Amino acid sequence: MPDRKGGCLCGAVRYELKAEPRGIAICHCTHCRRLSGSLFSLNVVIRESDYEQSGETAVFIDKGDSGHPVERHFCGVCGSPILAKTALMPGKVVVKAGTLDSMDGLQPQIEIYTDHAATWLAPVAGTMRFAQNV
Repeated sequence: MPDRKGGCLCGAVRYELKAEPRGIAICHCTHCRRLSGSLFSLNVVIRESDYEQSGETAVFIDKGDSGHPVERHFCGVCGSPILAKTALMPGKVVVKAGTLDSMDGLQPQIEIYTDHAATWLAPVAGTMRFAQNV
């Protein structure tokens, strides 16, 4: 995979992914829906050591369904969500794929929290679906 680059709407935060994603997931949870302002969030999981960022993000500490904290990083200027870090996945970051410059070649592998998905939204072809997190 060539290096993937992305960033926020205003350009104050830029990043580069230096390796293949460890996973690509669609999340239908209430928090991802609210964070994205849409029906779900497309997330790319990558090792933190393979994520390189320029510009500062602001952080909102959220609480996941597990009760563990989730650091939600976003641009403090334009508000674009950039990534999340969760205690349940140490050493990894969950990048919001909508902030990538190109999503060519990205295919979701799983859908999680499908019990929160819009009932009229068809499953994404080729994904494994889970009512909650895996």
